[in-house]
Amino acid sequence: MYSGLLIILLPLIAGYLIPLKNRPLLHIVNQLLSWMVYVILFIMGISLAFLDNLSTNLLLIFKYAAVCFLCIFVMNYAALWLLERRRPWKSEHKQEKLPSRIHMALESLKLCGVVIGGFALGLTQWHWLTFASQASEIALLFLLALVGIQLRNSSMTLRQIILNRRGMMVGVVVAVSALAGGAIAALLLGLPLKTGLALASGYGWYSLSGIVLTDSFGPVIGSAAFFNDLARELCAIMLIPTLVRTSRSTALGLCGATSMDFTLPVLQRSGGLDMVPPAVVHGFVLSLIAPVLMAFFSA
Repeated sequence: MYSGLLIILLPLIAGYLIPLKNRPLLHIVNQLLSWMVYVILFIMGISLAFLDNLSTNLLLIFKYAAVCFLCIFVMNYAALWLLERRRPWKSEHKQEKLPSRIHMALESLKLCGVVIGGFALGLTQWHWLTFASQASEIALLFLLALVGIQLRNSSMTLRQIILNRRGMMVGVVVAVSALAGGAIAALLLGLPLKTGLALASGYGWYSLSGIVLTDSFGPVIGSAAFFNDLARELCAIMLIPTLVRTSRSTALGLCGATSMDFTLPVLQRSGGLDMVPPAVVHGFVLSLIAPVLMAFFSA
């Protein structure tokens, strides 16, 4: 039962045990990570094309993604709103000029294009493409090792994480409420509870959730996870400037794991510099637990 969990955790832990002080090497790791995401998503697209009853499965993917997104988003929003009511997060910051949200959204959607490209190639049904699933497993192990290295060398210490109470609080609220949303989605969709919880464990990290869950549950659930988490990021990009005025915790929490990288510029310009430390801690915590929870619920 736990062999799948070990297969995912071992490369992650192995990577985390590798300290890198050399900046050029870290840059190479980050570049490799970006490339591997594209490679694996392309392979995921190929796998989709080999599904039986393709049209039915595509409808299932979007149904699962839509229901999961709505359930998780609503639960996150409600929990974060309650947190803001109980522990208000005040700031006098005036919003700066924001980066183009359309441009950022297009950057996210590029990954959809990669999946579609793989899907188009898979439709050719060339024989050698049937090895896509084995290739994705090998690529996934390499990707997880790179993720471990990146997390280890992200400059976040345990002390920094513990001391930033706001980032930790928001992270815990997001993590728990998302799982509640995943459980509700599983109930509505008639999926096993563990599948719903696995779908909820991506926390917006679509480039990883789609890959891990494809490997564990197949391309239908993996693709649903990808689109669910992608929708979360796109929604966060659009809502941050508005939400940050009334509920800073909600603005941060809806970003999920991306608050330490992709959505950080929007958070900083909308919420000020005091938004950055909690955003980094929040994103780091969710990035750390996401692969572990996905692996656990996939076991």
